[in-house]
Amino acid sequence: MSFLEVRGVSKRFGGITALNDVSLTVEKGEIFGLMGANGAGKTTLFSVIAGHAAPSSGEVLFKGRRITGLPPARICRQGICRTFQIVRPMAGLSVAENVRVAALYGSHGLRPGPQTDAKVAEALAAVGLDDQLETLAGALTLSGQKRLEIARALATGAELVMLDEVMAGLNPTEIAHMLDTLSALRRERGLTFVIVEHVIGALMTLSDRILVLHHGERIAFGTPEDIGRNDQVAEVYFG
Repeated sequence: MSFLEVRGVSKRFGGITALNDVSLTVEKGEIFGLMGANGAGKTTLFSVIAGHAAPSSGEVLFKGRRITGLPPARICRQGICRTFQIVRPMAGLSVAENVRVAALYGSHGLRPGPQTDAKVAEALAAVGLDDQLETLAGALTLSGQKRLEIARALATGAELVMLDEVMAGLNPTEIAHMLDTLSALRRERGLTFVIVEHVIGALMTLSDRILVLHHGERIAFGTPEDIGRNDQVAEVYFG
């Protein structure tokens, strides 16, 4: 039984097919990459898995249980959390308050108190923001806000975290730090990641396997080495 399984998912918006019969499996502890040009269907697939969009056909299973059609809150409490391309912290709240909301919302069933505070501190330490607990979230750098997104996901109790372009807009040093952070989270916490990323070098470095989408369809799948040698992928990206 795979940790996450997407079976024949299609998604249509009127006459536009954003996803066409896409299937994949993700194993526990894996870093699974999703690759494709703008409009390939990557974010739509994230939305279907996380419950923000219902598939037109197909189904999604998590730990062997069908989650298709469940609202995002229930999917989150079952252990799946996603981040978004455009970060949207609660800018007027502190870093710690942002993460506390996530902890109370998530799968732990926590109430305000010492246990929640410990979860908040643990999540912020894991992403290197433990020295900015009282900083307003809106005052963080872009890199800091992206780390805050990950901390919020961790605080929900997520076992599978879906990262949507978490390295977009970061400089090379910040990208290197993010790579180290994600690798450490997998190694130390056993987390599973599905990552959409246009920083191709980072995606190739992190991923165990990569699925390539083009116009909503699966065109390639394999290890980073397989994808790097795939002529169809090269044609899509470089013409």
